[in-house]
Amino acid sequence: MRIRIRSDRIVAGEELRSGYVYCEDGRISAVTEKELPFDIEYDAAGGYLAAGFVDTHVHGGAGADFTECTEEEAMRAVAFHRSHGTTAMLPTTLASDRERTSRALEVLKGAKEHGAREIAGVHIEGPYLAPSMAGAQNAAFLTDPVEEDYFALLEKFGGFIRKWTYAPERDKNARFCRTLTRYGVLPSAGHTAATYADMVGAFSAGMRSVTHLYSCTSTITREGGYRRLGATECAYLFDEVTAELIADGRHVPPELIRLVFKLKGAEHIALVTDAISAAGSGEREGTLNGVPYIVEDGVAKLADRSAFAGSVATTDGLVRECVRAGIPLFEAVRAASETPARMLGLNKGKIEVGYDADLVIFDGDIRIKRVFVGGEAFDGAFSSPSGKKITVSEEL
Repeated sequence: MRIRIRSDRIVAGEELRSGYVYCEDGRISAVTEKELPFDIEYDAAGGYLAAGFVDTHVHGGAGADFTECTEEEAMRAVAFHRSHGTTAMLPTTLASDRERTSRALEVLKGAKEHGAREIAGVHIEGPYLAPSMAGAQNAAFLTDPVEEDYFALLEKFGGFIRKWTYAPERDKNARFCRTLTRYGVLPSAGHTAATYADMVGAFSAGMRSVTHLYSCTSTITREGGYRRLGATECAYLFDEVTAELIADGRHVPPELIRLVFKLKGAEHIALVTDAISAAGSGEREGTLNGVPYIVEDGVAKLADRSAFAGSVATTDGLVRECVRAGIPLFEAVRAASETPARMLGLNKGKIEVGYDADLVIFDGDIRIKRVFVGGEAFDGAFSSPSGKKITVSEEL
């Protein structure tokens, strides 16, 4: 079956195009102004048509925590984020022990196999993190890399683990980082007190990502008067490194969003939600892997308000905040789709022939109207955990 999507504002590259996007067998078969045969048409006139968003760092949503949920709950969280434009994601686990992490990955793999095709793999965050940069991670689980543990997970879930966040300064001789690259896993520096020397060692071993820049990433320090760069500055210095950015306007304020785009460019920025179970649930307090949190001012915080504890953001909201901050729509969309997809080697993130038919239609306020995953259409509505249908958008 061939579907056709008509739009006079197709977001492709650095221009808006007018015409049709044709999709067959889950992929884009034509992007043209020509009238071709079709079976079903979707009219996006008046709206924007863009590549679907790819979230490489999301802990949950709709009341479900990816570290400790059932398949059904995981699929509910996936559906919630899909209703906000996420067509591919890496559910992300929190720092924990090997047994809990393994159980979580079993559940998430099951959810993917039973219909949650938006799951493109998983992202493990920790437990090889710096205690001084723990943030909302449970410090009781933090440790140096344990070879027996990480080899067991890599052997069991090879190909499903796509990304792993760790603190390079805890990885002596970069052994863990090299092991990840051998297994095809993207090493990402995060929750780290790393200095320049630590980051150079990690970069040499294959580290090509920095987890949520400015959130628990080290900065310039002084030793005997001499300044040493931290992970934050290295994210700028190493051109090949992609920086995650929680562009919710809270973790990173508008002026800092502009600076990151100015220095890194959209081709090296991956917008991420870092959303927790409270996103889309109405929850105002809870625990994150044993760590209490509250939700206020549109963000999750530790109960003592000393730091943020993840977000309640959605990918459409990230794009919206970037545009509000003065980032051109093309760049914001690229950082939400093409860049993270390319970083993970996914056949997604671009409106070009041969790419997966993962697409989103949104209005001028970047409110999602319709989502396509592999060419299958979903409207912008979601049923909350209470069973109440939440309408995220109206039909164009």
